[in-house]
Amino acid sequence: MVETLRPTNEAELQSALIGLSQSGLAAEIRGAGSKAAIGRPLQLPAVIETTGLSGITLYEPTELVMSARAGTSLGEVESTLAERGQMLAFEPMDLGPATGGRGGVQTMGAVFATNVSGARRIAAGAARDHLLGVRAVNGRGEIFKSGGRVLKNVTGYDVARALTGSWGTLAVLSEVTFKVLPKPQETQTLVYVGLSDDVGVEMLCAAMGSPFEISGTVHLTAGLTSRLELGRLSREAATVTAIRIENFTSSVAYRIGRLKDALKIYGTPELLEQDASLLFWSELRRLSPVTPAPGDAPTHLWRISTAPRQAAKVVDAIRRNMQVEACYDASGGLIWLEVTASADAGGADIRRILSTHGGHATLIRAEPAVRGSVEVFQPMSASVERLTRGIKAAFDPSAVLNPGRMYAGI
Repeated sequence: MVETLRPTNEAELQSALIGLSQSGLAAEIRGAGSKAAIGRPLQLPAVIETTGLSGITLYEPTELVMSARAGTSLGEVESTLAERGQMLAFEPMDLGPATGGRGGVQTMGAVFATNVSGARRIAAGAARDHLLGVRAVNGRGEIFKSGGRVLKNVTGYDVARALTGSWGTLAVLSEVTFKVLPKPQETQTLVYVGLSDDVGVEMLCAAMGSPFEISGTVHLTAGLTSRLELGRLSREAATVTAIRIENFTSSVAYRIGRLKDALKIYGTPELLEQDASLLFWSELRRLSPVTPAPGDAPTHLWRISTAPRQAAKVVDAIRRNMQVEACYDASGGLIWLEVTASADAGGADIRRILSTHGGHATLIRAEPAVRGSVEVFQPMSASVERLTRGIKAAFDPSAVLNPGRMYAGI
């Protein structure tokens, strides 16, 4: 029987980890569990949930800084920021619905532990770029602190940022401190319909090379547009290519006009104004285009990072081996690739193609049997694996924290 531990303060978290370490037991570390179906499947005797470690502990709007306990919900943080016209600029994505979990429940600790970042990262950076400091407990049961309340250059290891993307395998975050930014006054989006994948990506790259401060770019293959909630786009039986511009109202109007002129060889776009733009990009944050509707045939979902100008070639090469639909985020630098279900989720072909074109892939959605039989995260080189094992041994020598979540035996 699995024992679920829900500490309500840092001391209880430390006590739980010391007890597990002394007993030689391992635990699954999670917040609200919205991303529990990502990574290699775990069958461990204990679960530590951090939702009891909740509450905003510091908010200084004029200093653009906030601290929150790790179990604080993202929704609470964003609603508090919205009251002061501020936001998390890295626009964290909600992976829950796309992976069979609950939506709208993820915690701040999980946001940074998994480094989930949305479309605005092309302008504002990823989650780790906004993390100022953490408090955490390692696998030995030792409480430690890294970073602080200001961003500055330091000599030595930036442990706080090193923990982002570690998926709870090195330490359990108990508190995070991060930057916040003012919300833009106006958001508008140019939408082009019917561009092929290669032309759509080419246009997005051209837009990113312009001086007009783009904050979001995406190209959706035709099979994904029908899943959009934005009616006038979901009715399009064609590809959709979108470019977002945000800023003061007068600035947005000027830059939209200039950008349309600069991209006129690609056709005449539709303009999504404030409300429609917010709805469209909110859908992308929830990965609605690559979330199957109830009753749809099962599919697997990959997250592929590659050079933007290689993106269409990568998808085209994969398409020769299996049926796919693609959401090209970050001008193609990040591809959410939905593939037909198979015994290995198409992993062998996908990694072979990426070895030629460049890039790496993470399996985001698949059944436990599939996730247990393939490399979910990008395979490591021998040198990187040695370094990874050394870091794991330093933080969690008894392998208490999420052992095997990312890689077998680590």
